[in-house]
Formats: sequence, C-alpha cells, structure tokens
Amino acid sequence: MSDAPFRPFDSALPHDEALAQLRLATAGADDGELFVERRRSEALVFDDGRLKSANYDASEGFGLRAVRGEVAGYAHSTELSIAALKRASDTARLAVGDGGGTLADAPAPTNRRLYTDSDPIAGTAFPVKIDTLREIDAFARGLDSRVVQVSATLAASLQEVEILRPDGVQLRDVRPMTRVNVSVIVEQNGHRESGTAGGGGRLGLDGLIDPEDWQAKAREALRIALVNLDAVPAPAGVMEVALGPGWPGILLHEAIGHGLEGDFNRKGTSAFAGLMGQQVAAPGVTILDDGTIPDRRGSITVDDEGTPSGKNVLIEDGILVGFMQDRQNARLMGVKPTGNGRRQSYAHRPMPRMTNTYMLGGQDDPTDIVAEIKDGIWAVGFGGGQVDITNGKFVFSCTEAYRVKDGKIGAPVKGATLIGDGPNALKRIRALGNDMALDPGMGNCGKDGQWVPVGVGQPTVLMDGLTVGGSAT
Repeated sequence: MSDAPFRPFDSALPHDEALAQLRLATAGADDGELFVERRRSEALVFDDGRLKSANYDASEGFGLRAVRGEVAGYAHSTELSIAALKRASDTARLAVGDGGGTLADAPAPTNRRLYTDSDPIAGTAFPVKIDTLREIDAFARGLDSRVVQVSATLAASLQEVEILRPDGVQLRDVRPMTRVNVSVIVEQNGHRESGTAGGGGRLGLDGLIDPEDWQAKAREALRIALVNLDAVPAPAGVMEVALGPGWPGILLHEAIGHGLEGDFNRKGTSAFAGLMGQQVAAPGVTILDDGTIPDRRGSITVDDEGTPSGKNVLIEDGILVGFMQDRQNARLMGVKPTGNGRRQSYAHRPMPRMTNTYMLGGQDDPTDIVAEIKDGIWAVGFGGGQVDITNGKFVFSCTEAYRVKDGKIGAPVKGATLIGDGPNALKRIRALGNDMALDPGMGNCGKDGQWVPVGVGQPTVLMDGLTVGGSAT
C-alpha cells in the first residue's frame, strides 16, 4: 500500500461524485457522513531470546451513515470506488425512509494539532527496531539472576481519516500511535511470578527506543515481578482501600466512565440516568474526560464524526454536570456534542466513547492517606475487570497491592479483587492525594464489540467500605 498522503476525494472517490452519493443517502435525514480511512500497523514481538513475530497490516475502506431520529443506516466497504459508494448509499438510505428531518449543523472547524502527523512506522528503520528489542531482552535478563524469561513488544500504527458531510464540509485527521511493552518472569525456589510495564502515545518511536525510556520499563516490570514473589494470599472482607495514582484510574474509567456516556443515559440504562445536577460523589471529587491533551493515547484532534475533541467536566465537586456525547445522542437529548463520537474503524458506526478520563487531585499527602488506613489494602496496579453499566457494579483484579494495618504498609498480597459499584464508591471517597497522574499510555476500551485507545488518570484515593475478595484471614 502506498505511503503517499491519503487523499481519497482526489482520486478513488472524486469529491463531487462522493458528495452527490452522500447527499442522496441523507436527503431528509437529521445527520450523516462519509468516513474514509486508511490504517497501517506494525508489531514486533521478541520472546524467549528471539524475534517471535513481525507483523505488518494495512487496510482501507469507507463507512457511510444516514441518521434519522434514533435510527441510523450504516454501510461500509473495503472498495474505494463510486460503484461501491452508490451501493452503500442505497443501503443507508433505507433507514431514512421518506425523510422529513432537518440536517444538523456541521461541526465547528479547528486548526488545533495535538500530535504529529509523521508516520511512526517509517520513522525508524526496521533493523533498529529489532536491535532495540534484542537490547531490551539482554538488559532485562542482566538485571537479576532470577529472570528466566523476557518478552518485549514494539508496536506502531498510523490512521488517516477523511470525513465528508452532506453540506460539503470536509475534515481530515492523521493519528499516529506507538507503544513499547516489557514483560519478565522471575523464578525463585521453583516459584514463578511475572511483571509487565509499558506505555506510549501519539508520537514517534524515537523517544520509546531511547535506552533511558525502555530501561525504566524493564526495571519496573522486574520490580513488579519481584514484589509478587513475596506476596501472600489477599484478605477478604469489607475494608478501607487506597488506590494509587495513574493507572488505577482504570477502575474509574470502567466503573464510572461508561455510565456517563450519553447513549446509556438517554436510554435510561445507566446507573446515573436521571441524576443530572445531583450529588453523585463525595464533595471535592471532580472528574473530566479530556481528548485535548497533546500526544496522549486517548487524545483526538477531532472525533470520528468531525467534532473537535473537548475538555469536558462530567462531575464537579461531587455534582453530576455532564455526559459524553456523540452527535446523534446529543441532538436527541437537546445538548451539544462533546467530541466523543468514536469508532474502531470505517467498518463500525460511531457512538459515545471516552478519550482520557481522569479525576483531579486534592490537597492530601499520599503518605498521610495510606497512614489513615486502619485495616485495608493499598492497591497500586490493576489488571482486568468487569462492570455492569446498569447498576455500576464492578469486579477488578489487582496486580500489585499491599496489606495495611494501623497505617503501616505490610506484605504485598496476591489474588486481591475489588468489588463494589461506581455510584456508591464515588460517595465513599474520604481523601484525595495531591499526586494526580495519568497512566503511561497503554489503555484500550471495549464497548459493543468496538475497541478504541483511551487514557486514564487519578490521584491517590482513599475509599471506605469496599469489598475485597481474596483468601479469608
């Protein structure tokens, strides 16, 4: 596939013909767009002392949508041609019927640039990437004699999108993404444990292949693995829980963030439905979704409908003040789009999705927060979890956590899970640290079978009365 700039409306889909087909599909509709995408991605995995895989993928296609009320017609194709577009136009048109809608205003234009448009795949030579992975492997093994296996991944991608609206407005965004992950397995007296660290963002590979960066990731992965070697079975019961800064915001993202997306609230299926303007969290708790942070994994210059991303306050001083909206749900709820209409690819319809979701910091010293715990755990790393959007109930597994009694940090614990529900957990926040941090850039979010990159963040947080699942003591 060509590395030339992606200009589908200058070649495969001539602008005037594409616009004519889009207008036929959306005649009498409330909204709609033609979303054209080219994506290239590369992933190299170095495992157990050798290059295990080197994959390169390329794809392109379009998705055409016509929206009327709560109904949307969507058709997509991998073939960039007027013939394929005409078939898609006829299909999407079926959802609009005889029409009667009034076309919504186009998104406001923006000249803002949040990240480079350089291709991170082409920006670093292939042999350099392999040499970097080999160096990561050797460095991690040399850190400790207990390291028995190392896995390192280097990934880069470039997504180029063009959005054409029925009113003729045309928008473009070029989105790079890079990531480096390091995993280690250590063994001591026949017992094995693992640790993983990584991150990246919408930037080139230069910074990530800098030894200073990947050596820090390797050391962190080893630190986590060695902590787990000494871990004891987790306690079980209702207790105080302190969550560390940064990546533990994934609990916030899942347990609370999805419940603040517009579609769930419009349909009344969110635990937060009908609570606008009410106290839903402890005083002092402010939560934002912000797609405007430069170079961050979850940031987008414009969303996948063409709306500029925003810095949206969702909860302010404990009061619910906003939801994340795409264009369709915003129109149906009588509010403005917030720049959160996202899709996995041209083959998927847009829907309200998070970008970088985080809680602002407070005034408390993190050391003092942990010292307040009489009987509980301090959780600083998380793995997978499950959430029920309708009631906010969540179950999350901890990858790094410590027992705390009478303010004293004790042994690390393994097998700990946190169980609760988002709305109640928000109200049980007792202290907010002054150490707010964003995650290192490794989050992905799933919804209705679609995956998009996201960011999370928070300060150290102390909660009362969370259920900890583990081995009862």
